[in-house]
Amino acid sequence: MILTVSILPSPVGPLELACDGDGRLRGVSFGEGLARMMRREYPQAALVEGETPGPVRAALDAYFAGDQAALGRTPWSLDGAVAADGFQARVWRALAEIPAGQTISYGEMAKRAGEPGAAQAAGVALNRNPIAVVLPCHRVVGADGAMVGFGGGLERKTWLLRHEGALLL
Repeated sequence: MILTVSILPSPVGPLELACDGDGRLRGVSFGEGLARMMRREYPQAALVEGETPGPVRAALDAYFAGDQAALGRTPWSLDGAVAADGFQARVWRALAEIPAGQTISYGEMAKRAGEPGAAQAAGVALNRNPIAVVLPCHRVVGADGAMVGFGGGLERKTWLLRHEGALLL
């Protein structure tokens, strides 16, 4: 597999993206760590520099311009990822079902992924989410609504949630 790496400017800083040959998003990083993440999830993949595929760019640009539904139109895939199965992958896929402007707790995420009581394990899975923003781990908050745990930093998490119109404490 060849993954094309590109940089997309955004209001939360540059996003480093990895996309496959079919134009599907495989990885997002906030400027650092993408190569390490892609080696972990796709150890056989070759990384090459290139352009962001049009549909990915259009969907992310639309999201940042205010179209909350645009993340759902972003082509992405976990096919072939090391963690494409099991609890971690179920957490990642469940993220796509959280509507913009809404938040859920880590405990609720664990429940949705089929492991009630595994809130801490859900947090670990969220920390390893390879497609941040598009698989919106920023919509998962502490049980009391506290802003905790986001690899891109709490400032970005807060910005993304406010952008989506989420009510914050």
